[in-house]
Amino acid sequence: MKKIIDDIRLIFKCCGLYYEDGLSQQEISDMLQVSRPSVARMIKNGREQGIVKIKVINPDSLIFGNLEREIEKNFGLEEVIIVPSGNADPVYEPNENLANETFKFLSRVLENKDYVGITMGRTLKNLLKGHHDVEFRKCTFVPIVGGVAENSYDIHSNYLATSFAEIYHADCLQFFAPLVFSNKDMLHNFLCEYSMQKIMRAFKKISIAIMGIGMPAKQKSTLVKAGYIKEKLFDEFIAKGMVGDVAAQFYDKDGNTEQFESFNNLIAAMSIENLKKVPCRIGIVAGKDKINSLIGAIRGNLINVLITDSDCAKELFNHRENNLL
Repeated sequence: MKKIIDDIRLIFKCCGLYYEDGLSQQEISDMLQVSRPSVARMIKNGREQGIVKIKVINPDSLIFGNLEREIEKNFGLEEVIIVPSGNADPVYEPNENLANETFKFLSRVLENKDYVGITMGRTLKNLLKGHHDVEFRKCTFVPIVGGVAENSYDIHSNYLATSFAEIYHADCLQFFAPLVFSNKDMLHNFLCEYSMQKIMRAFKKISIAIMGIGMPAKQKSTLVKAGYIKEKLFDEFIAKGMVGDVAAQFYDKDGNTEQFESFNNLIAAMSIENLKKVPCRIGIVAGKDKINSLIGAIRGNLINVLITDSDCAKELFNHRENNLL
């Protein structure tokens, strides 16, 4: 696998942060979660490769570099990675570039002994298709959403966490719980059971969360298709301003969840409140149809790292340009 210091996208970002933004090498090291010597070598490589002259030059092979930087600055995200959009429906067809960049990012930030939370859905399922050349890590992947079903098992958190663990030759826990409970007390009592304590303790150790973002479209909603929520209630939530869901919990255009607590409080998952405490919250989003869902997630501080395709990124930037945020 190519070394981190040879990653052209990372070299460009380091040079921009150092020469244009005036950050120190230590600040860049802390931001990108790479060693300070690696930062120094990448800045040196930037000069040797002609990326740095009088100003930072965006190489022809990095067509989205400037857009990534603009979205990071305008939306307060720690890192944005943009890949070319494909021609197929992004909900159902995998984007190989999106998958490759996601695993490159994970290989950079993942460390031994990390606990990594995994949600559910087709977006994460699509990431796993194909071969991924990664550096193995002695970390632990943790499903942070319950879900037991006879069909579509490969979109569930347990399956996805296991698949990520197999790719990294890592450990994996299992969260054997229904996704939706009939009442809040029953959920509380279930999670207090001795058999649930290991997974509950693991939730508190999670430092990285990998999340898909659901949108308010019944024909594409994983929650509706899997029968976790009735269409009538889904429509009622849309009427109340629901724009998306993370970890099977709904939120509005500002990332607020209060008006959907009647459903959210029945979900066996890491709560939105605790999810916001995870240091690295990676949102994987494909397609411009998810723009409102993405904006709500950003406003609500549900994600601080965005990996997306060019269609969605351009739509997001246009919203800022048109003062729609």
